[in-house]
Amino acid sequence: MAMTKEERTAKLRELEQKIASKKGIGALYGLVKGMSVTMRTMLKPAITTQYPHVKPDLPERTRGVIALKEENCTVCMLCSRECPDWCIYIDSHKDVMPPKTPGARARTRNVLDRFAIDYALCMYCGICVDVCPFDALFWSPHFEYSTDDLSTLTHEMDTLAKWMDFVPPPPPLEDGAEDPSQEGAAADSATPAAGTTEAAETQAPPAREERHDEEPPQIDQEAYDAAIAQGKPDREARALAKKAWILKRRKAQS
Repeated sequence: MAMTKEERTAKLRELEQKIASKKGIGALYGLVKGMSVTMRTMLKPAITTQYPHVKPDLPERTRGVIALKEENCTVCMLCSRECPDWCIYIDSHKDVMPPKTPGARARTRNVLDRFAIDYALCMYCGICVDVCPFDALFWSPHFEYSTDDLSTLTHEMDTLAKWMDFVPPPPPLEDGAEDPSQEGAAADSATPAAGTTEAAETQAPPAREERHDEEPPQIDQEAYDAAIAQGKPDREARALAKKAWILKRRKAQS
């Protein structure tokens, strides 16, 4: 009966343990086994990529470096506050914007002066990219920014903006998905059609009917006197008396 692969492996391991347990042959067997592995590796072709002469074929969504789209940044400081390493440095100033219409009040807005990331501290967690509400930070597959000086690993926003050229376009939408860029325009340009009002009326929840035939709650005098006799304050006694009156009314109606 032929042995399975697991049985052959177990048998070979048991034989190796018996040979290694012998004093003179064990050391020699280990040396021969190690040299056989070395010889097999030497005869195989090398698979090392000759970088930097040969560039690696990286996946499209590689997390290489964080890039900045400056025009989208509103200086909300969310990325800097959420960064666990505090490696994002942001400076800004307030600028007064003239009103768009005559007589309107002037507005103030934050203008970005500096946006820098210290990649000597960054741990590439991507929290800043996730929390940015205005899509100002992106993962770029660019990775060739190594240096032998830690002080030069703090990159300013001009360098971060250049890395946006390496950011791949977003993946195509799935079948049946709506384009998010057209949702706002569709909502603004939508006008109520003839049947829209009727559909809205049918889908709207029914209005609560006001009942004017119900008598407002009164106070049960017996329950009020009993509560006062027990030493309860007037406010609590009135509440108990009102509850007793409602219970008696419900019992009478049923």
